[in-house]
Amino acid sequence: MPALVELSGISKGFGSGEARVQALSDIRLSVGAGEVVGLRGPSGSGKSTLLNLVACILEPDAGLMRLAGEPVWRGRWLRGDLRALRRESIGFIFQFHNLLPFLDATDNVALAMTLNGRPLPEARRRARELLDYLQVGRRAAAMPAKLSGGEAQRVAIARALANSPRIILADEPTAALDSERAQVVMDLLRRVAQEHAAAVLVVTHDDKIFSRFDRLVSLRDGRIEAEERAAA
Repeated sequence: MPALVELSGISKGFGSGEARVQALSDIRLSVGAGEVVGLRGPSGSGKSTLLNLVACILEPDAGLMRLAGEPVWRGRWLRGDLRALRRESIGFIFQFHNLLPFLDATDNVALAMTLNGRPLPEARRRARELLDYLQVGRRAAAMPAKLSGGEAQRVAIARALANSPRIILADEPTAALDSERAQVVMDLLRRVAQEHAAAVLVVTHDDKIFSRFDRLVSLRDGRIEAEERAAA
């Protein structure tokens, strides 16, 4: 599997002097195409910081970061337009779906494509295809307030897939769901990873989905403490 996320010696701290906190130290991590990797660890272990570094929202202090085969950080950002990089290569899924309440399911997904320059009619066609793919097409005209938690999260996954990203980052995507819906969401993410050759990196505390990962990476005090195969 070609690596789509490659981190080598990545470190990140906040503050200065005696108040400085080292959030991550010497992180070495690779996530391949078709792979679903979970990040777990106690609060303050660096999980969210690591996800935000891969998302190019936070800037590392040291190390090398490659995304989709492209070096993006080595002592400095190597891409001039990080927003374009995020739009083109990275899809985001959050704990809460964050759908826009004044747009129906179709237009919530289509919006991500129009922001990337795709004409609205074409974006809506693609949005309906994605909703069908994620088995929520019957709710294409529903407003977010009328969707169940599981349906809303599927729409959010469709939005993350809108621009065909090679990297999908998910921050506690099942925390607001019951066990059955959480398993469905994780099965969908595995399907997306395999069928779209995407790398999926998930921050989670949710032990009921641990078996759905290919690997589990455990963080503690800003360092990778353990790494294990997880999928049954």
